[in-house]
Amino acid sequence: MNNINKTKIGRYVAQKSGYKSFTPFDFPPKDGIVISLRLHKKHEEAIRLVGKLDGITRLLPDKNFFLLMFIKKDAAYSSQIEGTKATLQDAVAAPVTEEKSRLHPDVDDIVHYVEAINYGIERTKTLPISLCLIREIHEKLMTGARVTQHAYPGEFRRSQNWIGGKTPQDTSFVPPAPDDMNKSLYDLEKFIHVQDEYPSLVKAGLLHAQFETIHPFTDGNGRTGRILVTMYIHHARLLELPILYLSSYFKKYQKLYYQKLQCYHDENADIDAWLEFFLEGVAEIAASSIEACAKITALRDRDFAKMQKLGKKSAESTLEVVRKLFSQPIVGIAEITKWTGFSPQGAYNMIERLKDLKILETLGNAEYGQKYIYADYYEIFDDEFYSLRAKNKKINL
Repeated sequence: MNNINKTKIGRYVAQKSGYKSFTPFDFPPKDGIVISLRLHKKHEEAIRLVGKLDGITRLLPDKNFFLLMFIKKDAAYSSQIEGTKATLQDAVAAPVTEEKSRLHPDVDDIVHYVEAINYGIERTKTLPISLCLIREIHEKLMTGARVTQHAYPGEFRRSQNWIGGKTPQDTSFVPPAPDDMNKSLYDLEKFIHVQDEYPSLVKAGLLHAQFETIHPFTDGNGRTGRILVTMYIHHARLLELPILYLSSYFKKYQKLYYQKLQCYHDENADIDAWLEFFLEGVAEIAASSIEACAKITALRDRDFAKMQKLGKKSAESTLEVVRKLFSQPIVGIAEITKWTGFSPQGAYNMIERLKDLKILETLGNAEYGQKYIYADYYEIFDDEFYSLRAKNKKINL
């Protein structure tokens, strides 16, 4: 076998229109991809942390409430990689917006992403990861979404696309021509399901990079490819709960992310460099997710204990609202009314009770449609919010 840094995954082929497109070879390479000792060690550390994360999430009560916040965080960062300006707070507040039909397009991008992930998670209960599932996720992601060109939701492209530049001649990367693309997609689908000796997280990294190399849609490839990573890790039974999302890592090192992918689909491919970057990301995000889960558990225990100070009837209704806040930590009167069946005045009284218990805080100073935030919980997911809040606390001391 060749050293991994010498493994070639494709070559540039001249097209009639005067440009060259990258045409992948059989995948994976017939001689295999050598996994270096260095990569094996990085995989061991990443898989150890993923296993620890799996153990912690199995013990979490109300798993699905917490899962939605992890999904929204990934949706915000994945969309930001594609140029969306909306923040995580915008995404979390979106369901509370009074006029949802007038959502800013940037927020709408995130909403579509959340819907696509939720659809994919549910769909994998009855359908294995396949080209069919990938098309379905893309359809959910792109139908009605803002696009830079016609996205053809759920359809693999039938024409040439490219990354960057105005034409294929002046671009940074030209993916395979449609005929070559279809062959590469079938190779990718077989790779997902074949029993081989590639370590599972290495396989996840190869899957993402190869998908981005193929670039099978006219738009939405990056977001679809990042969703695919989560779907595969869940499919490989590394996590019972699909709670590992890498978009915040890719956004944090966005230039390096693009650089490593570019090196991967070069004629002199540096697969090793991409896999190192990917495995380091898995380890970093798994570690931060472990910390987040520990904080969530401690916060839940602390705030549930506060219910003991209330009368039985008040405690029951308040407890139910707090449970729902774990999936929707920014609320208004309308959300509390919907959750409880209370009148608007009763919902307002509930919010005041939660403010007295130091669970909810007023968010901003709106004259109409005032919002409230479960700040101690929300800051677990939003580093900028956490820093700003810590700074304000110091000022107020």
